[in-house]
Amino acid sequence: MKPNHKEAWETACELAAWLETRGIALIGSPHEEDEICPIEDVGAEEFQKKVDLIVVLGGDGTMISTARLIGNREVLVLGINYGSLGYLTEFRIEEMFGALEEILAGNYETDRRVMLEIEHRRGAELLGTGRVLNDVVINKAVLARIIEIEVSLNDLFVNNFRADGLIVATPTGSTAYSLSAGGPIVYPSMNAVVLTPICPFTLTNRPIVIPDTAEICLRLKNESDGVVLTLDGQIGYQMQTNDCVLIRKSPLTFNLVQPPNRNYFDVLRNKLKWGR
Repeated sequence: MKPNHKEAWETACELAAWLETRGIALIGSPHEEDEICPIEDVGAEEFQKKVDLIVVLGGDGTMISTARLIGNREVLVLGINYGSLGYLTEFRIEEMFGALEEILAGNYETDRRVMLEIEHRRGAELLGTGRVLNDVVINKAVLARIIEIEVSLNDLFVNNFRADGLIVATPTGSTAYSLSAGGPIVYPSMNAVVLTPICPFTLTNRPIVIPDTAEICLRLKNESDGVVLTLDGQIGYQMQTNDCVLIRKSPLTFNLVQPPNRNYFDVLRNKLKWGR
């Protein structure tokens, strides 16, 4: 749920009461400090084991953080838009209870979004792992010089990108940071990943669309202080020269409930203000 959002908290309490009257077991805790609608708190492991449906009240940032909560299960996710963009949280608040009625009746379509799994390695040492719904980014601090990133696919050398950074984006993430850096919009169901250099030193270094079955290796080649690896813009790791980032398609998908009255192009026209 979107933190520190009064209306979202009120909706969570109303939703909790609505579900309880229908005999739906609740997992998690939507209550504030005054405990206006207390629900038992559970740890991440228990949550991942029990949950079948997650209702997200917020914007796309809240939805992206939800992708880290699902563990190794494919859980159904309903996004209710309390944010400003809503590429992922496509349902309006007034549509929430109607959508839940349809879900409980089994009348819904699922939009399965590709996710990527990441390993950050320094020699033989594994420094960190993660999973992203949007993108993996290597970029430099404000005062750092241009960085050089060696890219290979399935052990085949692609290029040494000299730039302010590099974005590896899923189709879902193609409308996020990658788009602002000049990358293409990729339809969500495409089996593709986009490599987008950030402010490349050579203008001929353009975004590349590759199959999502490839294993991608990114290696930082030059000395540069303040280079950071970020996962979905929410988790960061400091990088050093010769650090390697391995990226593979996740066997799990992020399963969104799809609105019956809208499609992806409706979302693009609305959010990108096409034709206005």
